[in-house]
Amino acid sequence: MSFAYFDSSAVVKRYVREQGSAQARYLMNRHEVLSAVITPVEVLSALRRRKRSGDLTDDEFSTLLNRLQSERIRWELVEISSAVLSRAEEVIQGPVPMRALDAIHVASSVAFQAATSVRVPFVTGDARQREAAGQLGLDVVWVG
Repeated sequence: MSFAYFDSSAVVKRYVREQGSAQARYLMNRHEVLSAVITPVEVLSALRRRKRSGDLTDDEFSTLLNRLQSERIRWELVEISSAVLSRAEEVIQGPVPMRALDAIHVASSVAFQAATSVRVPFVTGDARQREAAGQLGLDVVWVG
């Protein structure tokens, strides 16, 4: 299997049903998961928000948390190095308004590809990330 970079918005779709979930699950089953080291924290935060809002029961949350913990050990997570942070600063200064963690995802994918010379799809359900990644020449797969 080949790698694909999954941002947090795409990974969340593996665990909850929303627009793009079926495609995100399909892609995560077809590719090795590559993401930023911040992804497990972001996904946990998104699941807890859904639990607090009543979208997930305690049992559903517990089941999803167990799945997340067992699956994440197989993910390749890009460390947040000075190179990633420098690239994230460039992304933030670009034409697309970006939040810090979103810029770190785009920068992590760019840094991985630069370090390995391996081109990987950038899978996202976030419109700003899609636009910024496309402007940087990444192969974007939209699951929104």
